[in-house]
Parts: sequence; C-alpha cells; structure tokens
Amino acid sequence: MADYAIFLNGGYGVGKSSTLDHVGDLLAQAGTAFSLMDVDWFHRSWPPADGDNAVVEAQNIAAVWANYRAVGPRQLVMCGVISTVTARKRYEAAVGIPVRMVRLTASSEVTRRRLRGRYSASQDTALEWHLERYDEVAKRLAAADLDELVVDTSALGPHEVAQRVLGHFNI
Repeated sequence: MADYAIFLNGGYGVGKSSTLDHVGDLLAQAGTAFSLMDVDWFHRSWPPADGDNAVVEAQNIAAVWANYRAVGPRQLVMCGVISTVTARKRYEAAVGIPVRMVRLTASSEVTRRRLRGRYSASQDTALEWHLERYDEVAKRLAAADLDELVVDTSALGPHEVAQRVLGHFNI
C-alpha cells in the first residue's frame, strides 16, 4: 500500500472534494488504511509566499504526509488541480511516491450551477472569480492530458465517482 498517491484532478466545481470524502468512506468500509488531502487547504495563506504559495504548499503536504506515514502504511488520496508535469513532479517530491491522476470533468452548465450553490451572497467576488476562470482551467487540463482516467461527473453523484476511481485502481 502507498506505493502511489491517487490524485483527483480537475477544475473548479467538478466534484473533487465531494468525491474525496466518498473515496475515504469507501476505503474505510473496506478496512483500507488511508489519508486524504485536499491540497487547497495547504496553500491558504495571504499574501502568497514569494508571489506563489506552491513552495509552501509542497512543504505543508510533505510535513503532513510524514505524520500520516509515521502511523503506518496507507493509501494517499489527494485532490486539487495539476496542469503541468512540473506541478505533478512537485507533488511527487512532496510525498515521495508517484502521483497517478484521475481528472474529473463536468459540463459547463453543471459546473456553473454547482459553483453558484457553493457561495453565499456575501461571497460574490469569489464566485465571479471561479466562474470567470472555470473554462480556461478546464481547457488547460484537457490540453495537458496528464490523467490516466477521465470521469465526467455531470450525471453522477460523488459516491458513484468514488467507486469508479477506486475501481480503476482495483481497490
């Protein structure tokens, strides 16, 4: 176990965090030791370090993964956005194992509906920021083609997506 990390990759609103939770539920039901990381939480700092929180994020992930590994072997499952080989290598260096990526997608209509449901009226600025960038991120991820599996979540619930992800890895 833990000879690779599963990385749920995708743009905003495609269901990465929800799927991550369900992957954890399924692994627990199967008695499989695991650790989950939503990488967004490892770089939430302002102002960004040196204009980019990528280095701090990698250091934070490395520290937390070391703590998880200290309690025994486990399957690491992460979610976030990786659109370059350089970024994937940064994550691999942080966790010390290969990162195998599954890209989650959803139609623009579904994604925009999900994003609108995520933010309250007082978070209009965050909503607009994500809505303006969703299409560009989705195109960049598709063009990068770094993922070994692509799952369209438009008509699937997070439990079904989690089952497909774990099935792909025979877990």
